Amino acid sequence: MQSRGVRRILPALAVAACAIFICAIHFTRPARADEPPYFAIKNARIISVSGSPIASGTIVISKGVIQSVGANASIPPEARVIDGTGLTIYPGLIDAGTDVGLGAAAVPAAGAGGRGGGGGGGRGAAAGANVPVSRGPEDRPATTPWDFAADMLKTDDARIATWRDGGFTTGLVLPRNGFFPGQGAIVDFGEGERAEDMVVRTSAALPINLNGGRGEYQGFPSALMGQLSYVRQVFIDAQWYVEAQRAYDAQPKGNQRPRYDRTDAVIAHALANKELVLWPGNTEVDIERALKMAPTLGARWALTGAQEGYAVANEIAAAKVPVFININWPVAGQGGGRGGRGGGGDQGDPLRTLRFRDRAPSTPAKLNAAGVKFAFASEGTGTPKDILRNVAKSIAAGLPADVALRALTLGAAEILGVADRIGSIEPGKIANLVITDGDIFAEATNVKWIFVDGKMYAPPPVVEAPAGGGGRGGRGGTPGGADISGTWTLTYSVQGEMQESTATLTMAADGNITGTMTSHLGTVPVTRGRMNGNQFTISISVPMNGDTMQVDMSGTVNGNSMSGSMAVMGQTLDFTGRRPGARGDEVGAGYEVRQ
Repeated sequence: MQSRGVRRILPALAVAACAIFICAIHFTRPARADEPPYFAIKNARIISVSGSPIASGTIVISKGVIQSVGANASIPPEARVIDGTGLTIYPGLIDAGTDVGLGAAAVPAAGAGGRGGGGGGGRGAAAGANVPVSRGPEDRPATTPWDFAADMLKTDDARIATWRDGGFTTGLVLPRNGFFPGQGAIVDFGEGERAEDMVVRTSAALPINLNGGRGEYQGFPSALMGQLSYVRQVFIDAQWYVEAQRAYDAQPKGNQRPRYDRTDAVIAHALANKELVLWPGNTEVDIERALKMAPTLGARWALTGAQEGYAVANEIAAAKVPVFININWPVAGQGGGRGGRGGGGDQGDPLRTLRFRDRAPSTPAKLNAAGVKFAFASEGTGTPKDILRNVAKSIAAGLPADVALRALTLGAAEILGVADRIGSIEPGKIANLVITDGDIFAEATNVKWIFVDGKMYAPPPVVEAPAGGGGRGGRGGTPGGADISGTWTLTYSVQGEMQESTATLTMAADGNITGTMTSHLGTVPVTRGRMNGNQFTISISVPMNGDTMQVDMSGTVNGNSMSGSMAVMGQTLDFTGRRPGARGDEVGAGYEVRQ
């Protein structure tokens, strides 16, 4: 039985948090504030990718991990249950080539200094008198392989929420500037105060950019052949560095000490650990060059770009190299021709450019037919919806839809070496899920909820354009959707006694909710809130004994009434709410609450 002391503190905690903490009968310790409740999504169609689809099944999530999956999976009594009738659950999508999370690219001020050129320097200032001069490979121009994307993450990058709302829970985040810009990280697109909480793997890939240092240095290497030679020389130097250091360590006496080179040391470490090296090749000529040069580096490598891979699919298959396909298909009106993402205007374009623009979306189907493993990289594609539209173009060009989905999930995870933790819906894997109201590649499909590391998110509603306005638009309130703005009186029961608190909320045009929760013990701000149609999610953090307690509220608004459930420390409670002018009974909650 609960002690009298425990019973006395329960009402105070409930009022302060606008939630209830119902202690277990055999209460031993309070749950940590960062321990999420159980979630159970039932009656949903489940596409696990690693196995056969389940027409109507249940997924149970505990502490950020998938606990069980199946048609008859057992639901824990403390679970927060979501009815998935009519919905489909997919593994969280993976963007295998992006800079989402790194913020906007910094533009150095005129005349500002940069990292020096000699002895392992790299990035310089903008073009001008103070740009470092490189006279040879020993100056290491535009070379910073020791930089980690994991150390550059910015939690305030608005694209994180955009990608997550579109169903992308994970990305291979890559630094961009320089021939060796740094090491890519696998990042979950969750929400948190600390960027390090988002990192799944720190050293996931080592990208190479040809023409990547232009404008950041003067001198060598200025031509393509010089750039190719420089990149190859760096790998040769790294291999020599290892041998020289090994020989010196075996017999230091009487021998000259090898000079330390930071670039050599980092590249040598990447080679020794078989880190994935990303070699670019977008056109047929570039791809054929990559197939000849990259194997000489002594590295485990993958091809990136490959939009003209339809022309050399068999050669890529023979090389047994995985591919990260740039899904940003070339379109008319974008500069860059066949070497980049664009294609220029239609007028005056050579036939080969027009053919490239037309056939690029067929590359995934050609590679699949040849037996090539591949994933999709957004590479500057505007929005997640644009990514899925471009994948749909490849499906229309002959790529099976299930193969396309695998390339966005388990296939990408396998190439990146993290298929043991993400990419499919299996017990024991990270709970990264996207829940939709239809086929994920269908234009009319909407994302209803997303789970990242077991945390639940609701994207803002999609704005439907006015009649004649051109179809679906951006984010914002939905016509006929609820507006949660106002002052609400929340009512709930604490051990049989009715309690009240006040919620003062404001909903922005994009569906975000801000505001405060107030009781006689004080006021706390809303840390996160979203409205989707007439369904809402709100989170608050309540100070408690020098720590914080996370409270998550979910439910439905109907006019001036709301109802739903709150979850705190793994427990749940029903609540109702009214604002001035309310009439009639409250509507049912957005979730089924089990106790």
